[in-house]
Amino acid sequence: MVLYPLSFQKLVRELAKLPTIGERTATRLAYHIIANDPALAPTLASALTDAVAHISLCSRCYFFSEGGALCPICRDERREGHLICVVEKPADVVAIERAGEYRGVYHVLHGVWAPLRGVGPEDIRIHELLARVEQEEVREVIIATGATVEGDATALFIGQELRDRGVVSSRIAQGIPKGGELEAADELTLARALSGRTRFGG
Repeated sequence: MVLYPLSFQKLVRELAKLPTIGERTATRLAYHIIANDPALAPTLASALTDAVAHISLCSRCYFFSEGGALCPICRDERREGHLICVVEKPADVVAIERAGEYRGVYHVLHGVWAPLRGVGPEDIRIHELLARVEQEEVREVIIATGATVEGDATALFIGQELRDRGVVSSRIAQGIPKGGELEAADELTLARALSGRTRFGG
């Protein structure tokens, strides 16, 4: 990459900081912007700046919100507030909503318990979930973390904490492939996984 101009190298380095974007992909993206679509640069920069300035996390469920308010799902009085679906990331909320079968509310952890990566329960939004369960009239918590080792460990930890508090918890059925991400599953698989959920602790 030494032969590229310094400003091009800088652009590649910044793009490569994004998840799943390696140096080759970053180079292709930089080339596209510079050579094929230079008008994209100012609109992309503006969109990034606006998003960072205006998007925050919902104070109730930690999904994306705008202007510091509750997210649209938490504001929707037609949703079943006694039913909470716990997911790893905002993209999982979008995936479940696309399935069109779930009418409860959500809680976004923003991660999973991953000891090998130095991520513990205190590093994700588990304590906020437990506080919410104690403050609200919650009948059931559906744990919809991914079908990975870390997702399973997170689900077991949350299930135990909820059981200690006398709250019913369930795990989505494993129609999701082992090691799979929720956001990559199709709508029918997600709908069946939700309807076929199993209760923790028998």
